[in-house]
Amino acid sequence: ILLDKPAGLSSNQALQRVRRSLNARKGGHTGSLDPFATGMLPICLGEASKTAAYMLEASKVYRAVAHLGKATSSGDIEGEAIREQEVPDRDVSQINTVLGSFLGEILQIPPMYSALKHQGQPLYKLARQGISVERKARPVTIFQLGLVSWQSPYLSFEANCSKGTYIRTLAEDICTALGCCGYLQELRRLSVEPFSPAGMVSMA
Repeated sequence: ILLDKPAGLSSNQALQRVRRSLNARKGGHTGSLDPFATGMLPICLGEASKTAAYMLEASKVYRAVAHLGKATSSGDIEGEAIREQEVPDRDVSQINTVLGSFLGEILQIPPMYSALKHQGQPLYKLARQGISVERKARPVTIFQLGLVSWQSPYLSFEANCSKGTYIRTLAEDICTALGCCGYLQELRRLSVEPFSPAGMVSMA
């Protein structure tokens, strides 16, 4: 099932609702979306749940909106505001140049608000306690990155990227490259390889 996950639900909550509605004993999803994010969440039920782990390797396409000039504790709209900066004047040509600099293999430092574990503890649990630990930069690949719209302070972009890419981190890094802080305000996953967005179904 290619669920169009609504905002306000965790990926697991969405999975459990679908599983219960279809009386499926087993189920899994192929890559989490944050509660505020929407879009394609492939759900595997019954015997198909055995394939979920393999599909985690798939590339994904996202549409995102970054809010320049403000930073939050989590790097997205769910965090608390921690800093403000003036948004510099940037034209479309300058923005496209910055976006182009992120194409190909890049290194990302995973955010503290993530499910990665440190000594058995998910990072987000440590972050909620105000604890920050060193994270190693990891290689990810940005296959395509294009500007959708720019109306200061809001920058909308579309990204086709490899597994393991944190769009929240990408948004923050793009804002930094443009000369100020920023955070991820909106996120929608448009597709997961090899599935077409035309096959998505909404939650009743």
